[in-house]
Amino acid sequence: MSGRSSDQLHKLIHSLSKQEKRHFKIFAGRHTIGEQNNYVTLFDAIEKAKEYDEEALLKKFRGESFINNFSITKGRLYEVILRSLDVFHHNSSVDAQLWKELHFAEILYKKALYDQCAKRLKSARKLAEKYEKHAVLVQIHSLEKSLAEKDGYAGISEADIERIFTEDSVVADHIRTYNDLWNVKSRLFMLLNTKGRARGSEQLEEFRALIDASLRDRKPENLTVWSRFMYHHSYSAYYFAVSDAENCYVHLAANVDNIESNTAIFSDEPNVYFGVLTNLIYVCMQLGRHKEVLSNLTKLRALPEKLDTVRNEDLDAKLFASAYSIELTLYNSLGKFDLAMKLVPKIAAGLEKHEGSISKLREAHFCLSCAVACYGEGKLQQSLRWTSRLLNDTAIGKNEWIFAVAQVFSLILHIELDNRDLLPYVARSVQRYLKTRNRSFQFEHDFLKFAEKISRAGDTDDIQPYYQELYAQLQLLEKDPFEKSAFEYFDFPAWAQAKVSGRNFGETIEEKAGLTEELG
Repeated sequence: MSGRSSDQLHKLIHSLSKQEKRHFKIFAGRHTIGEQNNYVTLFDAIEKAKEYDEEALLKKFRGESFINNFSITKGRLYEVILRSLDVFHHNSSVDAQLWKELHFAEILYKKALYDQCAKRLKSARKLAEKYEKHAVLVQIHSLEKSLAEKDGYAGISEADIERIFTEDSVVADHIRTYNDLWNVKSRLFMLLNTKGRARGSEQLEEFRALIDASLRDRKPENLTVWSRFMYHHSYSAYYFAVSDAENCYVHLAANVDNIESNTAIFSDEPNVYFGVLTNLIYVCMQLGRHKEVLSNLTKLRALPEKLDTVRNEDLDAKLFASAYSIELTLYNSLGKFDLAMKLVPKIAAGLEKHEGSISKLREAHFCLSCAVACYGEGKLQQSLRWTSRLLNDTAIGKNEWIFAVAQVFSLILHIELDNRDLLPYVARSVQRYLKTRNRSFQFEHDFLKFAEKISRAGDTDDIQPYYQELYAQLQLLEKDPFEKSAFEYFDFPAWAQAKVSGRNFGETIEEKAGLTEELG
């Protein structure tokens, strides 16, 4: 907590709930001597400030002794707040209870109260085994070994030693298996988040190699609950990456069942259920299971109440990002742009409110989806602003897949806005980007050729044949499992079809989706 301009204290204070703030003030009064008023005074001043302004604080408290070494004062206040939170949350999770019990056992051991220590360890071991807390079990076993060694193994049987050894081996195997699965899952998601879905044999082999390295010979029924979760999580990511929605759905549904069948084990990890449910909804959209989408969306929004979870910035940001992203994507995919447009102002406000808490990848999803919603409602300038927001953010550009789709979509906007003088420049920019990323996919190639033809056409030229040619090409690509992933954000084939037929874009998508149920 050194540094005069550090805003860590401000961030910590503003992350606290009302209950935590109230507890801090009680705690500060009980556990600090002489300085508690200074702590609470400074706490209140920082809490009231929306943005951290150290100069304003120094000016406000000019003449007060505690600002003479302000960085030290801030550091002490920071530590008092953490100690207060430690007391407030001492029983808030299974992990907290286990580490508390383990600490008690260590204290008893050092005081040579070995019987009491053993009793605490036995209780902690049962709790850790029930909730699959293997990292804590390692510490429990370590202290049990110390108990066995303390008097030269007096009173310790061969069976006791065998039990500790067996349990150690089992726990080590569980940890090693989980770590292997976590490694595969993480590499899959890194590849997926940077390169996007597999769109060729080389990328397909990259994904398959990761899966085969660790998962091919494993059986989920032989795994612990957490490792089984990681197994299905990895496979669902793999099948998503290779555009196999049916098998992706199978593993996501298996994980939902795994979580709902072991609620005690997952009770401290609401984000896990949150993430799996969100992914299941997205895949249901791909499979056209619209009723299942809406029912699971209702379940998702009710999650905090169901889990009795205290609302905080992180959870609010996740709820906002997931629920609105799902609903917006659903309406766009069904051509319900009037319903989608109702969400756009709320999304704009949410992105501003949760700035810094939403990942750049999620922000990119929102920007492109809002751009599509605006386009569907004929709000072309608004659509261009959302697209430009995405394309002008270099951090978002790290996700090649969505960035490339947004660039191609920007060509459509310039065509619709009749910006023919800008089309060659935009097309060259897109081409340079794709070339530097070694992206030579047929969809992008075909669309660039189409844009080039449109840009060269005169005012009196008949451009309808260009749309017909493009539509025929995109129809073929829709059947390609690697190419069709580019059409998930914006239905390029439906757009070309609407241009050929002269029909409304939204109506074309609705007809294509075969929607028979009411939404909204």
